[in-house]
Amino acid sequence: MSISSEHRSLGKQVTSSLQTLSPIVELNIGGEVYTTTLSTLKKHPGSKLAEMFTGQPKLRTDSEGRFFIDRPGTYFKYILEYLRSNQVPTQCIQDVYKEALFYDIEPLVKQLEDSPQIFGEVVARKQFLAHVPNYNENIELMIRIGRAEAVASRQSSVTVCVVRTEEDAAKCHDTLNSLDMDKKSVVKFGPWKATPSISDLLDCIKMDIEAKGYKISFQPHVTEKGFRIKSYVFFYKFLFTWW
Repeated sequence: MSISSEHRSLGKQVTSSLQTLSPIVELNIGGEVYTTTLSTLKKHPGSKLAEMFTGQPKLRTDSEGRFFIDRPGTYFKYILEYLRSNQVPTQCIQDVYKEALFYDIEPLVKQLEDSPQIFGEVVARKQFLAHVPNYNENIELMIRIGRAEAVASRQSSVTVCVVRTEEDAAKCHDTLNSLDMDKKSVVKFGPWKATPSISDLLDCIKMDIEAKGYKISFQPHVTEKGFRIKSYVFFYKFLFTWW
């Protein structure tokens, strides 16, 4: 190693060491630079953020000797403001919530979960979907089927069977045997024990597939003559539009 290289390396070590001992800390969060105090970062001892700066800091430093955290820097200002003044953010709630979870700042997580945006999604909708068997797996299955059927087509469709009760599941099975379609290509949701209705679940399916970047719509399955049970009671057609 050359003398100049040794000097540069020593300089970084000294900078890092001094910064570790100093009550003033410089941070590089995903390219955004922040300056705060060590006590602010360690305000909540049980948090992941406090653990990062407890004892010997467990972080890499950038070329300027600032501690580097590979997270979105835009939202760290809201985390920092909460640590400084207990001010709960009113902007970018969903994104700040993700960062609060990452840094494991439990008081902020709980306060954000009381906000309408997070309460509706985490406490209400996701709790409902947890009662629907194989919900996430079925969403992925729908996408795989939709993509497989999209060759040289503007749209592709996926047939979905939605049932709330075990009794409806049995009726759905009977109807499925009467329908002229590949039973393996039908994605079945339910039954579930929760208040939300079939229309609520259909909205959730559409919402979660759209969140993955797909353009999708749904409609009742077209009925045909001769069925003992109207097929649209349980069956819906989801349309993926590709262009």
